[in-house]
Amino acid sequence: MANLRATPPVWFWVVAIVVTLWGVVGVFAFYTDAAMSDSVKAQLSEYDRNLRASQPTWFVWLYAVATISGLLGGIALLARSALARVFFILSLVSVILQFGWVFAATDLIAVKGFVVACAFPIFIAIVAVFQVWFAGLARKRAWIV
Repeated sequence: MANLRATPPVWFWVVAIVVTLWGVVGVFAFYTDAAMSDSVKAQLSEYDRNLRASQPTWFVWLYAVATISGLLGGIALLARSALARVFFILSLVSVILQFGWVFAATDLIAVKGFVVACAFPIFIAIVAVFQVWFAGLARKRAWIV
């Protein structure tokens, strides 16, 4: 039995492109963070340098998985592949674990304040949840198979 694809509306493509661009930005952010030179690290506050130094190795890997799987999910959407949802779920789980460690194991909120410490991570988590939902919707409507 062949998988039949329905023709997606134009807004599907707009969302898929935006999600993919978001993934590109995420991978770029990961790369610039991972490749940060010693001279740039020296310009960070003492707190931020200590925070970076205290990150376990798995934290960096979670960051990589979160961003790369998010980008792969966007690419899968553009390819109309149901693997998009799998990649987005992997990204969401990685985001939750990554920020969970930051907020549970550090004093970042106490030092930087809730808004500064949490606003962007909350936005990232909302986008990750949206991506999972959107891929599920696209699968249900047979825009991806």
